[in-house]
Amino acid sequence: MRLFARVSEAMHQRGLSRPILVGGAAAELYSTSTLTTGDFDMCSIPQPELEEEMQRLGFIRPHGAGQMLKGWVHPELKLGFEVVAEVPMDGNVDSAHIRLVQPIGETALFRVISVEDLMADRMGQFASGTASDRIEQARILLALHPDADMEYLERRIREETMGDYGVEDIQG
Repeated sequence: MRLFARVSEAMHQRGLSRPILVGGAAAELYSTSTLTTGDFDMCSIPQPELEEEMQRLGFIRPHGAGQMLKGWVHPELKLGFEVVAEVPMDGNVDSAHIRLVQPIGETALFRVISVEDLMADRMGQFASGTASDRIEQARILLALHPDADMEYLERRIREETMGDYGVEDIQG
């Protein structure tokens, strides 16, 4: 998270938009590592400056057979970062719900989708039939964040699941 914050802060200092943390790394953040991931997904418009900042912090683009070719890897830390989209969740995220986070021990900040949007994302993946474990992730996140904006969460889950699921499906 600290490296992501440094990349984010460098982009901000250049007067450019900060990337937004999404996916499994956001789930790891919001679950305080109850849920874990092996890579960091982010959303960012194409910016050569982002690539420059990744390189400056020691990230490289893998190459060759069997390598993840779309992302960045830190060879020493074994961390992978990938830009998965220009905007989170096809632009369905309410920008007022994007959070600004400061990791412990850092002065740098980064943006992350809200826990509500993350739960909706998990439910969308579950509803698609591609990730049966995502409903449990959404349940864990809701249990850890009982103060979530339930009205927004209900709307977002309904949007991501084409109306098939709602908050009641993840409440304990």
